[in-house]
Amino acid sequence: MNRLHRLYTEFGQSPWLDNLRRDDLTSGHLAELVASGVRGVTANPTIIARAMAGSAAYDTELAGVASSGVSVEDAYWRLVIEDITAALDVLRPVHDDSGGTDGFVSLELDPRLATDAAGSAAAATDLHARIAAPNLFVKIPATAAGVEAITRATSAGQNINVTLIFSLERYAEVIEAYLSGLEAYAAAGGDLARVHGVASFFISRIDAEVDRQLAAIGGKCAELRGSAAIAQARLAYAQFRTAFSGARWDALARAGAHVQRPLWASTSTKDPSYPDTKYVDALIGPDTVNTMPEPTMAAFADHGTLQRTVERDPAGAAAALGRLAATGIDLAAVAQRLEDQAVAAFTASFDEALALVGAKADATA
Repeated sequence: MNRLHRLYTEFGQSPWLDNLRRDDLTSGHLAELVASGVRGVTANPTIIARAMAGSAAYDTELAGVASSGVSVEDAYWRLVIEDITAALDVLRPVHDDSGGTDGFVSLELDPRLATDAAGSAAAATDLHARIAAPNLFVKIPATAAGVEAITRATSAGQNINVTLIFSLERYAEVIEAYLSGLEAYAAAGGDLARVHGVASFFISRIDAEVDRQLAAIGGKCAELRGSAAIAQARLAYAQFRTAFSGARWDALARAGAHVQRPLWASTSTKDPSYPDTKYVDALIGPDTVNTMPEPTMAAFADHGTLQRTVERDPAGAAAALGRLAATGIDLAAVAQRLEDQAVAAFTASFDEALALVGAKADATA
């Protein structure tokens, strides 16, 4: 059995693909990846914009947009929903075979809603209504407004992938949003067994920013390069284990609730001097997801290390963050900077995708 299958069967971690392209759907490549062990798919505005820019697969459908009266934004969502629906069909057997705990496809909200709690909750409801599939995750960013939207969506019984988590403090708020949402849903008579959630903790981007700051400080600080992201993720996993235990969680679990699994996102290495499986090898453990771009997935399938590592040396992880703080690295400021950058980048990608749809529609009119 290959490493991707063993990652799940022996260590309880689900490998998901961090990419979605229409060409992979129509060629059968996504189905091949699922057969090799992929158990879910995530997409975001950057991935979607890249897919649209690099393929002629959308041209036929766009041919009549300019003369049909459909807005560019409506045409964009039609195309995206078609791709998501096709991917959901490919992953549905995984979802069914896992008893509904895996086989998900994640679709991100309009990133322009990142500061709008009510708008985000309404958009999540709309997407779940338009794509009525049990294995759909709608992605809501873990901004301050997003945390409120997560509570609203969960209390409505929706499956939510909370994205863009960069700090332990914000992660605690995300967990509370999920638990509060489950309690509200249960109080309204909802079936908790229907609700699933993941919390996407971003990894390599943290090291990229911290390493940049360490290089600016200079001196012996260089010895701390590459230590922030894994240390913080391991502490996040300990936080997860604590939150999903005890009397409060036990009451929800007895009613059928599922844990909100930590999802390790941004796990490709940004620094080529680091091993290409650095952020997979070091964060393996039960009740987790690792969403990888295909090159990282291929690298892990070829030479990744299969060991339960996510719980390794929590005291050492805390000490690593303490050493970073002693050098002047403010992880709260790092997290806010990365959150702001990510929202801005996704918004720019969303605008780029809309522009591409408009241009292709005009060109084929």
